Amino acid sequence: MSSVPQPSTGARTRRHFSMLRSFQLADFLTLGNAACGIGAVLLALNSIATASPLQLLYAAALAPAALVFDVLDGRVARWRQTSSALGRELDSLADVISFGVAPAALGFACGLRGGWDAVILVYFVCCGVSRLARYNVTAETLSEGSDKVAYFEGTPIPTSVLLTAVLAAATWQGRIGEQMLGGSWALGPWQLHPLTLLFALSGTLMISKTLRIPKF
Repeated sequence: MSSVPQPSTGARTRRHFSMLRSFQLADFLTLGNAACGIGAVLLALNSIATASPLQLLYAAALAPAALVFDVLDGRVARWRQTSSALGRELDSLADVISFGVAPAALGFACGLRGGWDAVILVYFVCCGVSRLARYNVTAETLSEGSDKVAYFEGTPIPTSVLLTAVLAAATWQGRIGEQMLGGSWALGPWQLHPLTLLFALSGTLMISKTLRIPKF
């Protein structure tokens, strides 16, 4: 019985990391965005373990760094004319981490840990995911034949850096944890920190269909 020819070791080796080798410069900038996001999440988690406000400030500082990467990747892609479906998906996944999960993790680490807080933080992240999915689906329509989207439907998810800035200011002033800025309300079986309502507002604006923001 004849055996089925097997690919040589050299052929298999040449396929290793082929995806990474196909990445463009803009894609690596997008990964820089994602790295800032996951770094912020890890610092927020570490701040809970160490009770260190400094870790929270480091986590908050990574938000504007992620925003810089997010702006640069789009501009570099257009400059080098390397925009692709892969790059768009990478950008959305990175944004979910940096501007969705990371701000929610930072808020939780700062003390937004009531039952209603948790519901709102989950709502915020889900709104961000939904907003990015809608953008990917409608990008070609909104671009109106050009290589750039004319306007945003709902606020872009990177606007959550404003939430991070508020949390950073509260941390700097020592208004976190038991001294949380805005205090705490007992509503039914759970606690609600009014500061969390900013996350609810941000998430709602992101999924708005009627709010149109020009993209410059």
